[in-house]
Formats: sequence, structure tokens, C-alpha cells
Amino acid sequence: MSFNLRHAGDKRPNSWAERRPAMAELLRATRPAVIGTQEGLFQQLSDIEADLDRRYAWIGTGRSGGSRGEFMAVFYDTGRLAPVEYEHYWLSDTPDVIGSNTWGGSSIRMVTWVRLRDLWTGGEFYVVNTHLDVSSRLARTRSAELIVRRLGDLDRSLPVVLTGDFNVPAHADPVYDTLLGAGLADSWDSAERRGTVYATFHGYGPLVPDGDRIDWILTSPGVRTLSAEIDTFSLGGQFPSDHLPVRARLALP
Repeated sequence: MSFNLRHAGDKRPNSWAERRPAMAELLRATRPAVIGTQEGLFQQLSDIEADLDRRYAWIGTGRSGGSRGEFMAVFYDTGRLAPVEYEHYWLSDTPDVIGSNTWGGSSIRMVTWVRLRDLWTGGEFYVVNTHLDVSSRLARTRSAELIVRRLGDLDRSLPVVLTGDFNVPAHADPVYDTLLGAGLADSWDSAERRGTVYATFHGYGPLVPDGDRIDWILTSPGVRTLSAEIDTFSLGGQFPSDHLPVRARLALP
């Protein structure tokens, strides 16, 4: 699952207190093995972990360092997966400098990646999770180029799953072209079965069929996408977030 959680806040309607039960119900019902999240704040992520009965753990750091700011946290099912290694870097000309932002983006942006081992099969794979800038095309383009370069530093024998809120529509932006040009596949397009397309950002308004997919799950060559879905779950009319989560069922080589 890739899911922009919408950072926790107290403003009603759609405060975190109002949304938390819907978030818990959605995640308990779907039980993804991995969730690449965006925008979560430290206490919000701790709330989600507690609501999932601690079967899930997560890895991440605040984009301003430590517990400060939004996280690109990766949740994983501890009954199925174990982390082998992980790292964070910032989407800037100085990616190893915590909190750096050099391309004129509206806010600090970053990547968290985790190498996971499947406890059932012994196989390993990477989850790379990000959230690109909402306002600067330059920042988004440079970010995509940096992500591609950093993917080249990973063990190329292992599959990669890239999750994120890319803040641009699939098929309609240089960011998409850069990532697919590097050999990644859009799991929505490659899926053997898929659900109905909706705009993945709804802002708590009416859902938009055939709208823009700005939240993606991309995969490296050899990964088979069995199914893909944009999840429209709500609880009593309350959505868990202002984004719809994207889910894909993958078979890794």
C-alpha cells in the first residue's frame, strides 16, 4: 500500500481524532504486508502502530531530523517481514544533509528506503518511499533524477518497490517519464486485474472517477502485479485521509 496519511491536526472536520478510527478500520481490514506512508507525524504513526495491535512496526525519521516534521515511514508486518537495513536521504543537492532543501521546493522532502527479508521464503527486496514537492516542478524533476541515481546504489539483484505521493498525474509529467525511463513499471498499468480509477487526492470532497493518479506503486523488472486497487473506504462518511490509498498485490521474483 502507498498512503498519504494527511498529517495529524486538531482542526475539524477531518481532525486526526475524527479520522483515526477510519484509518484503523481500513488497515485492519486490508492488512498490507508493507505500507509506504507519507505525511505522518511521530505521534500519529505511534497511534497507528498501537491501533494495529503492534503486529506492525515502522521505520522512518522526521524530514527535519529525529521526531521533527513529517515522516516517510515504512510500516511492515512483523509476522511476515524483517528489516535487514535501511537509510534516509533528502531530496536536494546535499542528500545526506538532514533537512536540506536546495531546489526551491515549498518544503523539505526526503526518501526512506528499507531492505526487507520475507520470513516465509527468505527472499529479500527493497521498499523505497517518498513524497515529492507540491509546488515546484524543478524540485520534482530533480528529485526523480536523484531517486533514479540512488536506486543504482542498491543491490541490483533484488526487486524494488517504489511507493509515494508524486504530486503529478501518471502519464503526464517528466517525473513519471524519468522513473519509467529508468526501467520501473507502473503497477496500475501492469496489473493483471485492477479496480476503478479515481483521483487519489480528493480533499474530503466527492470522489472523481477517472481522475488523476498522483499516488503510485512502481516496481522493478521481474515483479508481477497480480492486482491493483484504489481503495475508497470510509467509515460513517469519514475518510481516513484526504488521499485514497493505492494497493497492489505483488509476486516478487
